[in-house]
Amino acid sequence: MWEQLVEHEMHQIHARYMEAAAESRQTSQPSLSMRTPIWLDCDTGHDDAFAILLAARSRDVNLLGISTVYGNAPLTKTTYNTRAILKAIGREEIPVYAGASKPLQREAAHAPDIHGASGLDGTQSLPQPTAPARLEDAVDEMHRMLRAEPAGTAWLVAVGALTNVAVLLERHPDIVNYLAGLSVMGGAIGGGFSDAPMGTIHGEGERFGNHTPYAEFNIYCDPEAAHAVFSNPALARKTILIPLDLTHQFIATSEVQMGLLFGQAKAGKAERTMDSVTPVRRLFFEILTFFAKTYSDVFGLKAGPPTHDPLAVAATFRPDLFVYSKQTNDGQDERFSVEVVTEGEHGASDEARGGNSQCGRTIVRPLPQGEFGVTIPRSLDAPALWEMLEECLSTCEKAENAQSPDAK
Repeated sequence: MWEQLVEHEMHQIHARYMEAAAESRQTSQPSLSMRTPIWLDCDTGHDDAFAILLAARSRDVNLLGISTVYGNAPLTKTTYNTRAILKAIGREEIPVYAGASKPLQREAAHAPDIHGASGLDGTQSLPQPTAPARLEDAVDEMHRMLRAEPAGTAWLVAVGALTNVAVLLERHPDIVNYLAGLSVMGGAIGGGFSDAPMGTIHGEGERFGNHTPYAEFNIYCDPEAAHAVFSNPALARKTILIPLDLTHQFIATSEVQMGLLFGQAKAGKAERTMDSVTPVRRLFFEILTFFAKTYSDVFGLKAGPPTHDPLAVAATFRPDLFVYSKQTNDGQDERFSVEVVTEGEHGASDEARGGNSQCGRTIVRPLPQGEFGVTIPRSLDAPALWEMLEECLSTCEKAENAQSPDAK
């Protein structure tokens, strides 16, 4: 009973906070106190760049800081990429902390077949970062800055391996009751959870994982860390899981790519030229075109790449963009238990990835009505989210123009 009262009170605090932020959004630029506080944990590759763009340039978000983790590339490269993206979008003042370089118990896995050796291959427009990564411990700073926000307002968003998050829970268990929630991009459910196409690899049959037939890459990287996170009952009740079943509904089609390159106002006009494209738009366009090619080559997804990571950011402050599964009789969204398979062969070899091992698989089961657990959206308003990202690029351009010598 006490846990339910605490849960209800924290939910009410967050609901009031979100209502006030929505009202402010309708009238003017929200004050800093009305923006959703977010800490982002990422392994910056192509889709992570869009998560950073949304978190750092949305008018509704206060991005407290970023911790990096190995994953799409080794830690030194994901940290560099994070700093470079912040430079590109004019937000180098946001602190970046290097986190875990390997899983809790295993060797690090990377994804050069999707993201290239650097983790952010395919662009010539990535600027040289000037702000260094901070030297403080990433997990301790994550805890300190999240705790500095009012209770029940700050979100932790994890779009890479969950190693840093698992260490946070072990080292600072008090954070669980303090957070508004945890939003995770990771996992793959299958079994008709959605009708999103997952693609095939080298003539295999239909799959629901991406790194293996059963496992999504972020969870596969550190299954023990993911198990620790999802088996925490107090955290599960305030966790949103954004699996491949959802992110594969958010496709960067050629039309989307052109819209981001030229801006929605110019996207359909014949007079558009590359000479008029700003550096920040060119960068994100190049990021998407490389990502589109690897997803086409590796998974056979020709319509465009699923741009996974910004969904986990958007879910924290725009829940109206998502359909949070079926509603129960009392009007509550259905909740799920999430189990992570930690047994079986694991590694970067083709044999480990292409065999029958289910290591890293997320097994999701609906919970009985009234039980608390993880929420998992089934669908989203993709055009609205692309529009938000386009607005973020426009904000970058306005900030760049305001700082140019010609503006003075």
